[in-house]
Amino acid sequence: MTDPYAQGPLAGLKVIELAGIGPGPFAAMTLADLGADVIRVDRPGGSGPGAPAINLINRGKRSVILDLKRPPAIDALLTLVASADVLIEGYRPGVTERLGVGPDACWARNPRLVYGRMTGWGQSGPLAHAAGHDIDYISLTGALHAIGEAGGPPQIPINLLGDFGGGSTYLVIGILAALREADRTGRGQVVDAAIVDGAAHLLTAVHALLAGGRWTDERGVNLLDGGAPYYSVYATADGRHMSVGAIEPKFYAELLRLLDLDEDPALQNDREHWPALRKRLAATFAARPMAEWTRLFDGTDACVAPVLSLREAPTHPHISDRGTLAEVDGVLQPAPAPRFSGARPAAAPRAPSPPPTPGEHTLEVLTAAGVADPGRLVADGAAIQA
Repeated sequence: MTDPYAQGPLAGLKVIELAGIGPGPFAAMTLADLGADVIRVDRPGGSGPGAPAINLINRGKRSVILDLKRPPAIDALLTLVASADVLIEGYRPGVTERLGVGPDACWARNPRLVYGRMTGWGQSGPLAHAAGHDIDYISLTGALHAIGEAGGPPQIPINLLGDFGGGSTYLVIGILAALREADRTGRGQVVDAAIVDGAAHLLTAVHALLAGGRWTDERGVNLLDGGAPYYSVYATADGRHMSVGAIEPKFYAELLRLLDLDEDPALQNDREHWPALRKRLAATFAARPMAEWTRLFDGTDACVAPVLSLREAPTHPHISDRGTLAEVDGVLQPAPAPRFSGARPAAAPRAPSPPPTPGEHTLEVLTAAGVADPGRLVADGAAIQA
C-alpha cells in the first residue's frame, strides 16, 4: 500500500494554475510542495524567466500549453476545471471573465471549485486596475517606510515582504480555508488575495506597539528596526557582519558576558545610553573576523549569528543537518516547508520534482481529464505539446 504521507499532506488535491509571474506561481508551488497535483496552464511562447529547468517556482508541477484566445482551448480548460479543487489566477480584475473562465463559468462546471485570485491591489478599490509591483504595494501600507536606518531612505526588502509574504502566503491560507468550507457546504468561493492587504496584516504587531506608544513612526529608532543597539548588525574585522538580537535581559546579559563588556545590564533600554552602547558594540565586533565571532557565539543564548550569503547558507551545520537547502538535479533550492510529523522521516522533507518544460504534459493531462480529441487541439494550434 502506498504511504500517503510520502506524497505530502495535500496528496489528491488538484490545482489549476493560470500561468503568471511571482506570488501566484509561488503559492501554487507551495501547494505542490505539500503534495497537490498542480497543473500549470502556460501560454504559447511564454515559458517564464530563465531556462525552464531552473525556474524553481514551477517545481513539482505539470505543464500544459493552451491558447486561451481560442474557444476550443477555453473549453478544454473548463473541462480541466470540472475535476479540479482549486484554480489560481493573477490577472487584473475582469480579465478571466472576458476570457470566459471567470468564477461563474467555472462554477457552472464545478460548484465546489475554490477560485484563488492573486493581485497587488485586490479586486476592488481605486487602484484595482492599476499596474504595480511589490515595492508599490508595501509603500502604501507603511511597511516600506518602517524599514531602514535612522535618517536614511527606506530600504527595499527585495520582494519577500510583499509578493511572497503578503501575497503568496495569504493566498495559500485563503485557499486552504475556502477548501475547508467547501468540504462543509459543497460550495466554492473566490479568494481575493491582495498583496496590499496581506502586507498590512503582517504589520499587526507593529500597529499594537504604535497604539501603545512603544513604537515611533520613524525609521531606525525602534526595538526591531535596528534602532536598539542590541538588535542590530555589526561589521567585523574582515568586512563581514554579525547579527545581534539579544532582546530579553538574560540574553543581553549573555551577550555582554561573551563580549567581556562591563556594561550595566540595567541600562539596556535606556535610550540615552544607546549611542554609547552602539559605539562599544561596533568597536568590539570590528576587532575580530566573522569566523572567530561565529565560533564564540555558536550554540549560546546570546542570539548572535553570522550574516551568510546565499551560497554560504547551505554549508552552515544547522541548515545542512535539517536539509533546509539542498541540491535537486544539480540546482540549489530550499526544501519544502513546513515539516509534518507524519512524513517519513520528518527531518527529511520530500524532494520536489524538477520544473517541467512548458507543454511537457499537455496530451497527458488533457487525455486524463477527458478532453475530446486532444490531438486535434494540438494539430489546430489551440494546444501545444512540448
